[in-house]
Amino acid sequence: MSGHDHGDDGVSRRKVLECMTWAGTGVLWTITGGVPRSLGIIDSAQAATAATPGMTFLQISDSHVGFDKPANPNALGTLEEAVGKINAMPAKPSFMIHTGDITHLSKASEFDNADRIISQSKLDVHYVPGEHDFLDEEVKFYRERYGRGTKGAGWYSFDAGGVHFVGLVNVVDLKAGGLGNLGAEQLAWLEDDLRGKSKSTPIVLFAHIPLWTVYPEWGWGTEDGGRALEHVKGFGSVTVLNGHIHQVMQKVEGNVTFHTARSTAFPQPAPGAAPSPGPMKVEDARLRSMLGVASINFKQNEQRLAIIDTPLQG
Repeated sequence: MSGHDHGDDGVSRRKVLECMTWAGTGVLWTITGGVPRSLGIIDSAQAATAATPGMTFLQISDSHVGFDKPANPNALGTLEEAVGKINAMPAKPSFMIHTGDITHLSKASEFDNADRIISQSKLDVHYVPGEHDFLDEEVKFYRERYGRGTKGAGWYSFDAGGVHFVGLVNVVDLKAGGLGNLGAEQLAWLEDDLRGKSKSTPIVLFAHIPLWTVYPEWGWGTEDGGRALEHVKGFGSVTVLNGHIHQVMQKVEGNVTFHTARSTAFPQPAPGAAPSPGPMKVEDARLRSMLGVASINFKQNEQRLAIIDTPLQG
């Protein structure tokens, strides 16, 4: 949640939103002048989005295809449910991004199963890898499927609807405690990629591990993420999308909105709420309220971003 809440009213508002998130209620956020504002729960949010048409894209994350432990014995099935929810949306999104951990053990069969399900959305999908996608000895399965035309370990950029998107890779050279790392080569490329872009261009950075420091004791952050954020400091609208922590967290710092997505496979504990991170077993009736997808809407020529977090159930 935002780190900018102050006073009794701010604390109350934050607690209400936290309760809504954990109950699985989708919340629509708009960003105007760097200030977040909640427009309501999922039904009214969808109506609000329909009333302000713009480019909409989806984020899914942490599918962990191949995972079959008690936290979710059928991760492929819940991914299929997520894709079904996407296909039921009244307006077709422009495309989808996947912020990593497509698979659990980087097996060819897991990538094949993920492709089979995700392709049912009939959307163009832009991927970045999670650490679970780079476990095979030659790291070839991810690169063969999704790395063509990318730079280095798989970073790239593209433009859509007046927005500049940058896919970053921060899972190759993990640092102490599992912190993400971008590295000098990728940072130099990012600086060059953004050079010459109008400062009014909305920028979206997306990577697997959060670029902001969520909880370093669990490796939930990127050691040199601050250097990447220096390169977008002068832009008027910057959105940073991540996965990895399997829960919704949001923070606003000046012109930058940070947002982490739910997993489609299993939840993880809140920072510090358990001895360590990892798959968290919850009652079967609660599982689908803690899994889901995110829909992001941009209205061109306005510094306005709306995020709808939609659980699989709830």
